[in-house]
Amino acid sequence: TKPYTFKNLSSFVLTFQFVIHMYQKGVTTGEITDLLERMYGHHYTPQTISNMTKTMEKQVEAFKARTLAKRYVCVYLDATFIAIKRDTVSKEAVCLAIGIQEDGTKEVLAYTIAPTESALVWKEVLEDLQNRGVEDVLLFVSDGLKGIVDSIQSLFPSSSYQLCCVHLSRNLAHKVRVSDRAEVCGDFKRVYRATSKQEGQKALDDFVTKWKKVYPRATKSLEENPFILTFYDFPQAIWRSIYSTNLIESFNKQLKKYSKRKEQFPNEPSIERFLVSQFEPYNQKFSTRCHLGFDLARAELVSMFERRK
Repeated sequence: TKPYTFKNLSSFVLTFQFVIHMYQKGVTTGEITDLLERMYGHHYTPQTISNMTKTMEKQVEAFKARTLAKRYVCVYLDATFIAIKRDTVSKEAVCLAIGIQEDGTKEVLAYTIAPTESALVWKEVLEDLQNRGVEDVLLFVSDGLKGIVDSIQSLFPSSSYQLCCVHLSRNLAHKVRVSDRAEVCGDFKRVYRATSKQEGQKALDDFVTKWKKVYPRATKSLEENPFILTFYDFPQAIWRSIYSTNLIESFNKQLKKYSKRKEQFPNEPSIERFLVSQFEPYNQKFSTRCHLGFDLARAELVSMFERRK
């Protein structure tokens, strides 16, 4: 079958919009070719479809170069793993940062692709934030990768850090007997579902006292961790938004859902085009929406920034 030639601008625009939409949903170029042929009876080569997606390269460069806000209440850091082909196919880390400003609007700030997730890679992401205008962040939230706090403090020494309590709970579940898991996780939930920092500290102390004889290593790691109760220093209205990385993890699940359809990306530019095709709609969607609780906390958050000057 001969490749189809566009007869007019409108037919190209409609086809282009369809191709980009399907690309955002993780549909492969071969599948898009088949869909177009079934819908319109015209044959488009996979190369034609690939060339259309390459027009997004300017969007990728613009996304990576855009100026960011000077300050963010919190920045969430998390990585997901997506298959990419270099010489061989292997899953690599897509390290992602999502920020929320004091007005509650949120956006994907930056990303990088690396063979593995490491504190050094995250430091490069944080340097990118600084280079593009970020001056102050009240709180960073992550799952506690070794060395990440040092990377944060080296660049944002005034920022606080919150270790994801949900990750802590999951880790505890893996360190105790199956028969104890429900009780252990229920007891630990009281630590981050308290009504005050004092109550949360008491719940943590009670947890350690109750379980230290049975699980001394697990409780010792909690006693020595200074980043479990940080979120209590912020307005109560946003506690549930900042004691875990659930916000960024749910977005990463969406990335995984669509990227799995492709099985693998043939090179780094192709995965970057896919990622930015997901980031831009997300940023547009939440550029005018206030995240849960931030409307009630805005005055106090602004005051927290002002006190740091």
